[in-house]
Amino acid sequence: MTDGYRKIVLDGLWHNNQALVALLGLCPLLAVSNTLINGLGLGLATTLVLVMSNVSVSMIRNWVRPEIRLPVFVLIIASFVTMVELVMNAYFHGLYKVLGIFIPLIVTNCTIIGRAEAFASRNPIPRALVDGLAIGVGSTLALVVLGGSRELIGQGTLFDGAHLMFGEIARGWRWGIGEDYPGILLAILPPGAFIGLGMLIALKNIIDKRLSTRQPASAAGTEPVTA
Repeated sequence: MTDGYRKIVLDGLWHNNQALVALLGLCPLLAVSNTLINGLGLGLATTLVLVMSNVSVSMIRNWVRPEIRLPVFVLIIASFVTMVELVMNAYFHGLYKVLGIFIPLIVTNCTIIGRAEAFASRNPIPRALVDGLAIGVGSTLALVVLGGSRELIGQGTLFDGAHLMFGEIARGWRWGIGEDYPGILLAILPPGAFIGLGMLIALKNIIDKRLSTRQPASAAGTEPVTA
């Protein structure tokens, strides 16, 4: 992987994570992240739309006039969201009903429109594809971590409702702390989503700060000794 693509991946997964840094798409992030499976389902749907819309915008970037680029981008995104919505309704109907209005609302996700305008419309197809995949996976990871932690703290389970995505074979994947675990209701309520997201952002900032202090120390240790 070249340095350019490596930077795109690292930005999407960590340095410019849209959920933890840019703070875009917070409405679905906070609304459906009460379980791990809900977060994973919405994250994968958003990633698929991101990749397809980025590739499409990159393909037509030289033929779309600047005056109409945003309406064209929205039309492309809406078309792919409709496709994803129909597929989920047909093959993942249970999960589709749980996620509800937040599937069609992917059209208004600022992350997708922002990447189409800021990156895909200015870069060739391979770079646009990698960017869409990295940004989507980064947002999905944030959804999964937030959803899993809220589910675990709130009701003492993980992978509850896994059969909605993976079929009946996944009913046995549900893991629980125990029947005597009382659960913390705040974790699965809307205030718990804000608290959880704030803690994730704080944790990322702490990690970034520690990494930034280690880099100058490492660079100083590798300086050549002159006589």
